[in-house]
Amino acid sequence: MLVSVDQDRCCSAGQCVLTAPTVFDQSTEDGYVQLLQERPEPALAADVRLAAALCPGRAITVSESA
Repeated sequence: MLVSVDQDRCCSAGQCVLTAPTVFDQSTEDGYVQLLQERPEPALAADVRLAAALCPGRAITVSESA
């Protein structure tokens, strides 16, 4: 799994941080998403996919390629 974020699409809702806090964080300056793990472990896959689905700005992309 490969995760990427688009800062330009982020609206600082924080759903990603609430759903997968070991993979995502928010900037203290502007609240925009910060990616902590580009390749999270398989055990986090469901949470990462849910975070992407919940993102109102669609700023999170999850690719299944290795």
